[in-house]
Amino acid sequence: MPQPNFAGYHIRKWFTQTEDTLANETGVLADGAPVRKIVIAAAVHNPYAGRFSQDLGDIVADSPKLGEEFGRRALEASGGLAIQSYGKACLVGAAGEYEHGNAFLTAVFADPVRAAVGGGKAWVPSTGKRGGPGTVLDVPLAHKDALYVRSHYDTITVSFSDAPNPDEVVVVFAFATRGRLHARLGGIGADEVQGQDGLR
Repeated sequence: MPQPNFAGYHIRKWFTQTEDTLANETGVLADGAPVRKIVIAAAVHNPYAGRFSQDLGDIVADSPKLGEEFGRRALEASGGLAIQSYGKACLVGAAGEYEHGNAFLTAVFADPVRAAVGGGKAWVPSTGKRGGPGTVLDVPLAHKDALYVRSHYDTITVSFSDAPNPDEVVVVFAFATRGRLHARLGGIGADEVQGQDGLR
């Protein structure tokens, strides 16, 4: 068992990825500010790799501290831009169960991230899979306060060249500073969000 180096976890590696899109796929310049997408991820040792346990508390217990660090890193990568949407994912190494990855993504992990980005009324869209280094993972995005904002349904695709090891989980949180460029399929606008029920 590797020695813990962050709360109760052993984190082998942190990842930060940012991209700024200035024009859409046909070359039309952004309708307003460019969209910045941010990915924060950590390759974390899986304490349940290779064995079954009914209780996954060794993962969940310190996840609020993990969430706080994800939030801090997201704000740093945003460069002062407001974050409007988010999503989370896990990539579980071959010696682990998909459920181990989900244990990292519970609300107790996500709530400190929500707080860091100015609150979030909407549920955080989530996905995951099992795989090895280089596995491609699509992370869904949606507006952080209102799921009915269709312009913010989006995806960011990530992969990690040397993670996860079989006994690791890559925990991923993604963010965006606005919706899709030139979104034109209806729904309420981001400027119309009431932020009361997570839907509108």
